[in-house]
Amino acid sequence: MLFEHLGVGPRVDPTAQVAATAVISGDVVIGPDCQVLHGAVITSEGGPITLGRSVIVMENALIRATSVNPVHIGDHTLVGPMASISGAAIGDEVFLATGTRVFNGARIDERCEVRINAVVHLRTHLPAGSVVPIGWVAVGDPVEVLPATQDQRIWELQQELDFPGYVFGLDRDTPDLMVQLTERYGRSLARHAEDRPVDR
Repeated sequence: MLFEHLGVGPRVDPTAQVAATAVISGDVVIGPDCQVLHGAVITSEGGPITLGRSVIVMENALIRATSVNPVHIGDHTLVGPMASISGAAIGDEVFLATGTRVFNGARIDERCEVRINAVVHLRTHLPAGSVVPIGWVAVGDPVEVLPATQDQRIWELQQELDFPGYVFGLDRDTPDLMVQLTERYGRSLARHAEDRPVDR
């Protein structure tokens, strides 16, 4: 289904195919020859989302933009089943395998591979042709690609990237961090109460 959100509805190229059970919400442009499969959710939370030519978004994938971090997905890119992209720029001919996670402010250049259940963390830059192995984590700029077993090093790098500050505008040391975070984020998400379905 297609929904208008914050007064803007999706624009879908007539050659693109969107499954009946996919949800496309807000300021979303889906380019020529794209395929959006069953259960996929592409939702603009105040920032635009653009899919180039021949992008494939597979079953149950999630693509979300924010007012600070739009999403752009380049031509001939595949977003695998249950993958998640939040506020990131993805280049042409990128392969994001099943279960990958790409976080706000990340940039993935052309012809990269992010393999099954791998993570590209907040504000991380993957140069062209990079590979993140199955289950590994790419973090930082310049990037370090690390196995999940190196959780202490990943945490050191993550702290510098400041997830709660960058994404939610909150200091990690706030005593009631989760209270403030959920209340602030909840108010933002409540704007969907005004969404309305639109015809394609």
